[in-house]
Amino acid sequence: MTLTARIGAAPMSGYQWLIVALCTFMNCLDGFDVMAVAFTGPSVTEEFGLNGSQFGLLVSVGLIGMALGSMLLAPFADLIGRRPLILISLVLGTIGMFGAAMAPSVLVMGLFRLVTGIGVGGILASTNVIASEFSNTKNRGLAIGIYTAGYGIGATLASLVAKTTVGGDWRIVFYAGGFGTLLALIVIAVLLPESIAFLEQRRPRGALERINKTLARMRMDAISSSDLDQASAARKDAGQAGSGWLKQLLAPTILLWIIFITIMFGFYFVNSWTPTLLAEEGLSKSAAVTAGMAISIGGTVGSVLYGLAARLRPPRVVLIGFSLLSAAMMVVFILSTSVLWLGFGIGVIVGALINGCIAGAYTVGPPLYPSHVRSVGMGWALGMGRIGAILSPTIAGLLKDAGASATQLYVGAAAVVALCALALVAVRKHDPDSTPAAAEPATA
Repeated sequence: MTLTARIGAAPMSGYQWLIVALCTFMNCLDGFDVMAVAFTGPSVTEEFGLNGSQFGLLVSVGLIGMALGSMLLAPFADLIGRRPLILISLVLGTIGMFGAAMAPSVLVMGLFRLVTGIGVGGILASTNVIASEFSNTKNRGLAIGIYTAGYGIGATLASLVAKTTVGGDWRIVFYAGGFGTLLALIVIAVLLPESIAFLEQRRPRGALERINKTLARMRMDAISSSDLDQASAARKDAGQAGSGWLKQLLAPTILLWIIFITIMFGFYFVNSWTPTLLAEEGLSKSAAVTAGMAISIGGTVGSVLYGLAARLRPPRVVLIGFSLLSAAMMVVFILSTSVLWLGFGIGVIVGALINGCIAGAYTVGPPLYPSHVRSVGMGWALGMGRIGAILSPTIAGLLKDAGASATQLYVGAAAVVALCALALVAVRKHDPDSTPAAAEPATA
């Protein structure tokens, strides 16, 4: 039995939940980073004299960096290790946050936003896989749900910092993000172990000792060098050394890309544009930030709710329901914001559903790939998903400048999210979690 199979079958220890918590902490940085731009949007737009298209481009620059980080840095996780890549990415994120806080112009701010995005993309490409690898089969959906909740937690913290600085200096929000990323760098350097799957497959110097040290913390029996030899031979017999994985998995890969693109299109539209659109529709800056904060608060619980639902029904089926409900509630939200308390309540629901969709994509994706290409497969899926994230604020800015109302923009974004359900229906025959009998071999 491979180490992956052993971990999948064994009960989860407190140390494994700690690793999930560390990954969740790092995912908070993604939420804080994106919402730092969204919640400071009105102030940044005013200081630098930006129009809708220019602000949309500023948002998109960070998302472009995330796409580059996810797609270009992910392969290095299989070469140098996931832990070193995460540490490098955290350094980039720290530099980018502090640089944006001190930027004298929108051009300089855009450059540092790109650096921050590359760092965040590199983090996400590894942390999602680590959280999945250190979870057992029973709790994997819940673990990924908790991990995804980190985005909502980070976004909520960004909204709280932004709310205290309304009418003050927007740069404080980015300084707070910089100190948070620096703290994450220190904590991860001390506590996060290297991926067992990486050590098992690449076998760098001291791999056996590092594996057994981690297994001991997980309360699992140690392995021997012959166990690693047998696992390597099994992978070769299974044909996992080949390079034609993308061609063999072309159909599910394209469908997964569509799922990520459509979900992230709606997700980043809601999270990036809501405060600015509502402020321009007549709400005060404070009320607009409050409405945006409602979405963030919902996001902190939505992914966990998805994880709990995925323990009862196949993750793919649950994601279909979340995507359709997200699209419907996005329309209801924009029609209800004139009544602040009602808009706040529905905003919480929208945040819960759309964040649950992200958790669903993270959960549905990994089982589509064998373990030896899972990091690359998910890294590219995240990178392709950023296309939707990049297009979302940019298209919204162009349409807004052309005269589109907030209601029209929300309805259009909701229609894109609804398309995700069609791709999920098509991916059924490729999804091992939809046929439980086949799930274990695919996971192992």
